Amino acid sequence: MTEHAMQTSLSFQEFWTWLAEHPNCILRAGTADSVVYDDDDYHWRFSQEDARTLLVQVVRGKRLVAELFIEPEHVSSVQVTPGEKGEFNFDLVVEVQGQPQVAYYFVMTHALEEPAQHADAGSRGRLH
Repeated sequence: MTEHAMQTSLSFQEFWTWLAEHPNCILRAGTADSVVYDDDDYHWRFSQEDARTLLVQVVRGKRLVAELFIEPEHVSSVQVTPGEKGEFNFDLVVEVQGQPQVAYYFVMTHALEEPAQHADAGSRGRLH
């Protein structure tokens, strides 16, 4: 099966709800201009900045390391594709002048799946 054939599309709301339940499964996240890599000392927080903006923060202790501001009304879809070495890419797509572009991305240890499937997949050493 080709990589294109394995691509899946989600709504942003479905992705955001799932992502907030899986912060320890994030390997890295970013934009075209930046990337934040996960670390054992970091934790990921999800909140709402205001009525139109969601916030993803990476924190070490009480110190803010990085943050992403996401405007969900501009995200047309989330594309899921297999990545390198068992990773899964979640690309948040926006349309700029009618052309789809990846505005943000999250690389995860697993894809969106049923809870029972993930409970058996604990071999990667990450806990929810």
